[in-house]
Amino acid sequence: MFIALSVCMLSSCLDKYPQDEIPADSAITTIDEANQAVIGIYSAWLSGALYSGYLTLLPDLQADLAYAVNGYTNTYGDIWRWDILATNSQITSVYGALYDVIGRCNFLLANADKVRENIYDDTDFDRLEQYCGEAYFARALAYSELIKLFCKAYESDEEAANELGVVIKKDYYKTDSLSRASLKDSYAFVIADLERAEDLLQLTDEDDSYTFYSSPYFSIFTVYALRARVALYMKDYDNAIKYSTLLIESGEFALSSANTPYTTMTDYLSMTNKQISYYEYMWRYNLSTESIWQVGFTTTAYGGALGSVFFNWDYQSYKPDYVPAQWVLGLYAANDMRYSVNFCQVTTGHSHGLTWPLLAKYWGNQELFEGAQILHVCEPQVFRLSEQYLIRAEAYAQQKLYAKASTDILELRKARYSSGVSASLTEANAMDIIEEERVKELYMEGFRLQDLKRWHKGFERTPQEQSLSNGSSLKVEADNPLFVWPIPQHELESPGADIEPNESNK
Repeated sequence: MFIALSVCMLSSCLDKYPQDEIPADSAITTIDEANQAVIGIYSAWLSGALYSGYLTLLPDLQADLAYAVNGYTNTYGDIWRWDILATNSQITSVYGALYDVIGRCNFLLANADKVRENIYDDTDFDRLEQYCGEAYFARALAYSELIKLFCKAYESDEEAANELGVVIKKDYYKTDSLSRASLKDSYAFVIADLERAEDLLQLTDEDDSYTFYSSPYFSIFTVYALRARVALYMKDYDNAIKYSTLLIESGEFALSSANTPYTTMTDYLSMTNKQISYYEYMWRYNLSTESIWQVGFTTTAYGGALGSVFFNWDYQSYKPDYVPAQWVLGLYAANDMRYSVNFCQVTTGHSHGLTWPLLAKYWGNQELFEGAQILHVCEPQVFRLSEQYLIRAEAYAQQKLYAKASTDILELRKARYSSGVSASLTEANAMDIIEEERVKELYMEGFRLQDLKRWHKGFERTPQEQSLSNGSSLKVEADNPLFVWPIPQHELESPGADIEPNESNK
């Protein structure tokens, strides 16, 4: 059973941590207690403030990928309108939930030596090493997301040394200074944790028969995936190529073909019985050979509903708050099979009767729906092999290795297009093609705001059919301060804290 969460909201998220089943003033002393602590770490990722909710949705809704429609419920409306304050409850929840993960990791790591004192078996020692590796990785992942959302883009080591990073809390029992490290030191901390995780999560002979794809557990491959992503964000293109290549060539994962039939199923969105591809099966049942790590859900333990704001189905009609941007829909070629998987034309139940392609890939896990009538809940695919191809292609392009970048984009398209596949990247078009491919492949998976920020690009919305007037004509210049989320107000005002605000706080 997953351990209940407790996120501190009234006091600082940095100085109080969840209690779990073990009192915070007690030490973990046995391997079984360490195991319970790790279960608590995994359970923390179920939070609707993280990948099954705000952490995934808000960055893309804030950007240029979707439009609020007339008749919407105003859910996330201030984010979409860029009316973002330091008191915003969703942003505060993201911040708190990520530090909740960090607190859990610190608790386990602070007590690991006490557990070692009570271990007399090599198997239990190996288990503890595994648990610590998982904790180091989870902490690195949480900090990487905090940096992505609450810090500026990384330009160079020299510039990053003078930019604000995040508050690094690394010791559970000691009272660390509640002040922000530099951006350079913040990323260095993430990399140090990933190096520890890499040492501890090495493959063993027992892993030969283990299936790593669609796993809800951290492994050496999740380490590689995050290393590649972080390296790209740091403009460390050599390491982005190194770690994405380790994943791509591992033999443990394969792109899920959108043009190869897999099985027949009842599609409750289109209300038809149809044959689906391996790629569509990934979104309908959250099982795929290209999923490197996903948050594991069951009918009794699951997170938020990613698809709610795109459907709001009441078993009679769909009344979406947000629909895909027309410019996004127009990116897909006629032979790109992702379009028919990702979107489904629906006449909505709004009074204006808008007919529009809704976001089919987030309709919901069909096993959860069939088993317990759980609507619009999907297991978040946090790391997928397709992202690794895109990371490596961009890194190659930045190194002017356009032929290699073309090969990676071509390989991805082979898995997504029905026919007529080609990719020819040059100095003149490489980044435009990569940007478009990232939008098509990673749509509504939480990458767009960060991509625009690190590419120093703005955007302008153009009103579309039945789009809400307040926000549909929004123009955002490159490097707008709100590309960096404000530090929650209660953190700035918490007793004993010396946390510098972001420009968006002012």
